[in-house]
Amino acid sequence: MTGFKNFVLRGNLVEIAVGLILAVSFAAVVSTFTNVLLQVIAKIIGQNPTFDSWAPKGIALGTFLTAVIAFLILAAVVYFFVVVPYTKAKERFFPSEPEGTPADIALLTEIRNLLAQRQA
Repeated sequence: MTGFKNFVLRGNLVEIAVGLILAVSFAAVVSTFTNVLLQVIAKIIGQNPTFDSWAPKGIALGTFLTAVIAFLILAAVVYFFVVVPYTKAKERFFPSEPEGTPADIALLTEIRNLLAQRQA
């Protein structure tokens, strides 16, 4: 029973569960927003932007093409409304450390220099 308790209370499991729950909820938000964008496009062009009935040489490619377009719209929404603002906020509030020599390389360089001085 102790092993099960440790498994359930492990921090990573809880974090993954919370992330999954939030991802599923966020997916609904993004899908709804994508549908709104498709409706706006439909209003602009005067018809629903779907290719479901397109079937060149009897092969129903229209549904696939509609899914690809919806995916690209969804990816654009996620990128421009989530990834870009998150990256900018992360850089603003948690700036990356300036590039330089990593600590382990600096230590090895210092040891090398000390050994060189010792031999000279």
